[in-house]
Amino acid sequence: MTDDVMRFFAAWLLTHETADEGVKAAIRRGQEAGLEGMGGGPDAFVDGLAAMIAEEKEKLKAELIARARGEVGPAEEKPDPVIEEIRFEVSALRGRLESVESKLDAVLARLEGEERS
Repeated sequence: MTDDVMRFFAAWLLTHETADEGVKAAIRRGQEAGLEGMGGGPDAFVDGLAAMIAEEKEKLKAELIARARGEVGPAEEKPDPVIEEIRFEVSALRGRLESVESKLDAVLARLEGEERS
């Protein structure tokens, strides 16, 4: 039984090791070819995609390390000027809608008051 378990884990490790080497090779090929190389067929596309994902992974690792050290906040905290402009416009619209709503409530209250008289 122990031999079977050890054999299973050995096969599992070998499979992952082989896959890791394949991914690393694809990343290297993609980095060498650059984005222009992605148009060279299915393998070239996969290589380019692997290189792009590896670059993003490195950015993520650096961000996580910096956050763990308390050096920077998450990337989402960096304000996007377009999003900030949209937020401003939405809050302005919200204010206008609240103003219209209160005026309509006043008109409705006045109409209800006239009906009772």
